[in-house]
Amino acid sequence: MKFKNKYILILASVLVFITSCNVVPSIMMKTEKGYEFDKIPTDSASGYVISSNDIIDFKLYTNDGTKLIDLTALSLNEGRVNGGNSLSNFLVESDGMCKLPIIGRVKLRGKKIKEAEDFLQEQYAVYYKKPFVQLKVLNRRVTIFTGIGKGVVINLENENTTLIEAIGKVGGLPKESKAHKIKVVRGDMKDPQVYLFDFSTIKGIKNAGFVLQANDIVYVEPQKNTVLEIVRDVAPIVSLITTTITLIVLINRLD
Repeated sequence: MKFKNKYILILASVLVFITSCNVVPSIMMKTEKGYEFDKIPTDSASGYVISSNDIIDFKLYTNDGTKLIDLTALSLNEGRVNGGNSLSNFLVESDGMCKLPIIGRVKLRGKKIKEAEDFLQEQYAVYYKKPFVQLKVLNRRVTIFTGIGKGVVINLENENTTLIEAIGKVGGLPKESKAHKIKVVRGDMKDPQVYLFDFSTIKGIKNAGFVLQANDIVYVEPQKNTVLEIVRDVAPIVSLITTTITLIVLINRLD
């Protein structure tokens, strides 16, 4: 009777452990069957679009190359990043506005780099003869997941960094990833745009020129190895059961 009670107690403990085990899937950003992905923009290769929280490197010249930014130093304080550590770096605020010398707050969000440069040259033409503006976004980053446990944040060093270039920068696709299921998540995470790319065929590569924007998330879905997952999830349970049986045998011998 004593042995039986011990056996029941140990077996009950094993059952509690097994029922408490949850399989945690490693695949992220799943989409249900029939999910309607956003249409990939046909003009995506035409340039980076300025967004909120971008830090802009701003330079102003006359048409003959004379730099004007130093002439406006007294009006730079309010627009500079980090309280004025740089005389040329300015923040695009959450409302899309950016405070620049002389002309004050102007809306830059939603404009491509060339569009913003042309727009600012028109604004400064009121004060200077044939002004020339150069803009560069300094803090453009994207997050890339290329497999299970393989995530990295990279800086977009070029204005027109494409999806295929970014994947190449992180070493390409590992063998366990699905080249036909590459997702790009963009915009407000409460209602994001989600694009699906298929780089498994030459036909799909036609969209490789898709230009990444700041804060994009690139997710390459990994292959699902069902056998390996079952073995991995069951192994601890099998080990525990084996240990339990061993304990039962030893207890039985002691009794």
